[in-house]
Amino acid sequence: MSRFFTTGSDSESESSLSGEELVTKPVGGNYGKQPLLLSEDEEDTKRVVRSAKDKRFEELTNLIRTIRNAMKIRDVTKCLEEFELLGKAYGKAKSIVDKEGVPRFYIRILADLEDYLNELWEDKEGKKKMNKNNAKALSTLRQKIRKYNRDFESHITNYKQNPEQSADEDAEKNEEDSEGSSDEDEDEDGVSAAAFLKKKSEAPSGESRKFLKKMEDDDEDSEDSEDDEDWDTGSTSSDSDSEEEEGKQTVLASRFLKKAPTTEEDKKAAEKKREDKAKKKHDRKSKRLDEEEEDNEGGEWERVRGGVPLVKEKPKMFAKGTEITHAVVIKKLNEILQARGKKGTDRAAQIELLQLLVQIASENNLGEGVIVKIKFNIIASLYDYNPNLATYMKPEMWQKCLDCINELMDILFANPNIFVGENILEESENLHNVDQPLRVRGCILTLVERMDEEFTKIMQNTDPHSQEYVEHLKDEAQVCAIIERVQRYLEEKGTTEEVCRVYLRRILHTYYKFDYKAHQRQLTPPEGSSKSEQDQAENEGEDSAVLMERLCKYIYAKDRTDRIRTCAILCHIYHHALHSRWYQARDLMLMSHLQDNIQHADPPVQILYNRTMVQLGICAFRQGLTKDAHNALLDIQSSGRAKELLGQGLLLRSLQERNQEQEKVERRRQVPFHLHINLELLECVYLVSAMLLEIPYMAAHESDARRRMISKQFHHQLRVGERQPLLGPPESMREHVVAASKAMKMGDWKTCHSFIINEKMNGKVWDLFPEADKVRTMLVRKIQEESLRTYLFTYSSVYDSISMETLSDMFELDLPTVHSIISKMIINEELMASLDQPTQTVVMHRTEPTAQQNLALQLAEKLGSLVENNERVFDHKQGTYGGYFRDQKDGYRKNEGYMRRGGYRQQQSQTAY
Repeated sequence: MSRFFTTGSDSESESSLSGEELVTKPVGGNYGKQPLLLSEDEEDTKRVVRSAKDKRFEELTNLIRTIRNAMKIRDVTKCLEEFELLGKAYGKAKSIVDKEGVPRFYIRILADLEDYLNELWEDKEGKKKMNKNNAKALSTLRQKIRKYNRDFESHITNYKQNPEQSADEDAEKNEEDSEGSSDEDEDEDGVSAAAFLKKKSEAPSGESRKFLKKMEDDDEDSEDSEDDEDWDTGSTSSDSDSEEEEGKQTVLASRFLKKAPTTEEDKKAAEKKREDKAKKKHDRKSKRLDEEEEDNEGGEWERVRGGVPLVKEKPKMFAKGTEITHAVVIKKLNEILQARGKKGTDRAAQIELLQLLVQIASENNLGEGVIVKIKFNIIASLYDYNPNLATYMKPEMWQKCLDCINELMDILFANPNIFVGENILEESENLHNVDQPLRVRGCILTLVERMDEEFTKIMQNTDPHSQEYVEHLKDEAQVCAIIERVQRYLEEKGTTEEVCRVYLRRILHTYYKFDYKAHQRQLTPPEGSSKSEQDQAENEGEDSAVLMERLCKYIYAKDRTDRIRTCAILCHIYHHALHSRWYQARDLMLMSHLQDNIQHADPPVQILYNRTMVQLGICAFRQGLTKDAHNALLDIQSSGRAKELLGQGLLLRSLQERNQEQEKVERRRQVPFHLHINLELLECVYLVSAMLLEIPYMAAHESDARRRMISKQFHHQLRVGERQPLLGPPESMREHVVAASKAMKMGDWKTCHSFIINEKMNGKVWDLFPEADKVRTMLVRKIQEESLRTYLFTYSSVYDSISMETLSDMFELDLPTVHSIISKMIINEELMASLDQPTQTVVMHRTEPTAQQNLALQLAEKLGSLVENNERVFDHKQGTYGGYFRDQKDGYRKNEGYMRRGGYRQQQSQTAY
């Protein structure tokens, strides 16, 4: 029933309602499908038939409008999103564009967008101020628009030569120029201006024409009517045009477009209007500035931006006149804590409320027990400020956390009657009864462990090459001081398990630091210094070696968890190796048997084990034990993943094998930069150790077909050096080691020495050792000895005898050392020779086979293995291999496996006797 029939009397409406009640509602809830009951006039005005061209072009103009708005606010990300949608919309309108041609407004937005992006790209200062998303979107969109505009190059060139404005864009500009008239351009029914422009013209009725006339008069009286003067004709001309064009199917947009001024008078008038407009705008601006200056002169007023002023007042904790007691404060504390962790909770405000509660409790003298309980919750709230596990604390929050823990420790040390612990239940807490010991639920050790983890996260997420990293690293002194205070507190009141945990934290902050004071005391004898200086040195604190010994031995004896003991052992070994105590470190590693079960440990412990093994190998190298050093470093260096195994970074190739979550977990396991081991030093130590072992071995087994490689990585570097077509002077550390290996192979120890020890290698590697001169002296000695061994292996077939004095002069070694080296070679049957003591010469025995004999031996060995393989294949086909064999006359024996050659040789040896 139409709404026009409901204007009658009450009786009519009641009867109509009673009639409607008889109609049953359809089942299924299809209420949205019922037709709207409209009058004929409304149906005529609402029903608009639009062509496909209008729909597609309207979609394009809406997207263009959004792009232009985003360009004004420099939102490049939004521009990129809308540009992609614009490309899709243009693809949908491709059939229409092929018929009608590319629209002018589309060419305009492409040209303007490209110019806009080029301006942003050239603005270096603006690019630096951009956020990360906008900068990324700028480079992406710039590449896309350049690639996209290649298809419209000719259109854009024509447009730039004859720039014109499309109808939709002019309408947009007009709306932007006049703020007051922008709202009036849209229909009250919600129809957009673009849709309205595309409607066919209809003659308005008499009443509506009067209404429009009245509205136009009101608009002319308003302040913002200046913009309407830019139109070519007024309201009367528009009415006359509408009457002339009534009945014609033309678009109304032709009457709303700006037209270029035709005569000089029109041009002058338009220019004058523009100047008046700019002048008024300038006056308004200057007036605003004068008002601001007047406000500033008073000094009492503050200019506030538009909107409701935000009055920041501290929230009232308690109502006025409320008596502050223990129960009231605890109740308020529980109310604040109930909001902890909930969505939408302001964490900063929660911390402020708790700090305010501490002030109220101290002002009202509620006792230290209540303050300790609130302090525990403040520290916990500081840790919860960042909900994401990967993010680290901000500097101000971190400083608040350190200060709060120090204040808490001060209270606990000043009040020995306060007992804190996780095992204390909230029901059994005693916060105010001073006659009994105060009991507060909370664990100070857990807070300190979390503080240590937060410090590690801060160091992991800071650029290690910046000054900020150095500033953060200075906080480690505060962290160590807090751990030491907690250690003293728990030694008095803590359990054995808690003491072991805090000892481990102390160890983890000590094991990697080289004790320069203790090292200096070892080098300087105590007799040379006065007694006062000795006392001062002793009072500075115990040596790190004594401290580590005391802490680790307590953990070895008292700890019940394998993980803490394992970490303590590894740190103890690392500390021994760092201070060149090789034998203590080696014995502790062998006695612990950690290498048998370390693969079952968690990844952080495995990283610590790898770091310890590397430090052990470097320590062995400093002591001149090249074989032990090579064995310790072999597993890490042969894998090719030393950086990853030591927790010092992720490899690019392994990043492809992980998903995003695994990568985040791996990054959290990384060791902070100040704990890193120099990877170039590590590789150099390994390659030099391999060179000192491999080159003499290669010379001794040059003709041996079964020669095995000691170090695959070293051989790989040699092959890389041999493949180079042009050999220049070595530059990198690897090239220096390869060049030194070639010189040692020829027995030229001086050239080898010059390649290993020079200014470049000193700067890269050797100067990084604590006792660099001692290491260099050891290296020279090792190079001389191994070069002598290599020389004897290589050229022993040339000599009948050689004087030891000649060898001593050639390699600059003393005679006893040369005698010792040659004696060991003869005893180990590496050199077939004898020593003639009266003449001090080495007499060669000439038992080494010639090259031809070596080839013959290799051929015989290969033929023997070939025959054996053929016989095994034949027996396998016959089905006699591996079970009861044939008669013994054929060389097979029952239940003794395959021993034909062995049995045959045994029979021959028996008949020979």
